[in-house]
Amino acid sequence: MSAAALPVRVLQHGRYETLAMLRNGEQLVLAIVLPLLALSAIAFTPFFDAFGGPRLETGTPGVIALCVLSTAFTGQGIATGFDRRYGVLRFLSTTPLGRSGLILGKILAVGAVLSLQLAVIGTTAVLLGWQPPPGGILPALAMLIPGIAAFTALGLLIAGTLRPEATLAVTNLVWVLLAAVGGTIIPGDRLPEAIQPVVALLPSAALGDGLRAALASGTFDLSSFALLCGWAAVASVAAVRWFKWS
Repeated sequence: MSAAALPVRVLQHGRYETLAMLRNGEQLVLAIVLPLLALSAIAFTPFFDAFGGPRLETGTPGVIALCVLSTAFTGQGIATGFDRRYGVLRFLSTTPLGRSGLILGKILAVGAVLSLQLAVIGTTAVLLGWQPPPGGILPALAMLIPGIAAFTALGLLIAGTLRPEATLAVTNLVWVLLAAVGGTIIPGDRLPEAIQPVVALLPSAALGDGLRAALASGTFDLSSFALLCGWAAVASVAAVRWFKWS
């Protein structure tokens, strides 16, 4: 009996990964509760007043970028690291799925869960008074595609090369750093000048800037999109090349 075509295998694995993520209470806390807390802090504290403009206009796109980091990078990295420890990935290595199918399936799952996150975060922000420009929705969705691919591949690269305990520590530490000073929630040009050149090259800053341009002014930030595509391509190639099943 021949194996199913690659698109079918990817879709089936994406469905499996999506259900696994939705059944994991810890993942849902990371995916929903933490971004909601960040959004509440933006809406009800004066911290974002220092960046000019309405708080939610500046902060909500950053929270959406934080959702991508939480689900695609930290969530997938930790889950994959422990799947590797407990032999789940070793089992998958005996199937026709392959490294590329594994990565594509996980990207699909991240996209599905992120859709749920966007519905919750977007609805909450609108109820709090956020009014994104309708013309910015498509540019924002276009920015999310390479963003999801880049951070999923980076999470898998770490999970596929480090021990699970190290993956847990590294992904959480990187998440905190990117959330705080990676241009995700706080725009990169508002950070200390000494780190701005480095931050400008990070995928977190590209995603944050791209979403802010789309959802605050309705424009498409081509340079951020190109940087995200570059990160997605390099990280995906690296993950396929160095990912270890066990």
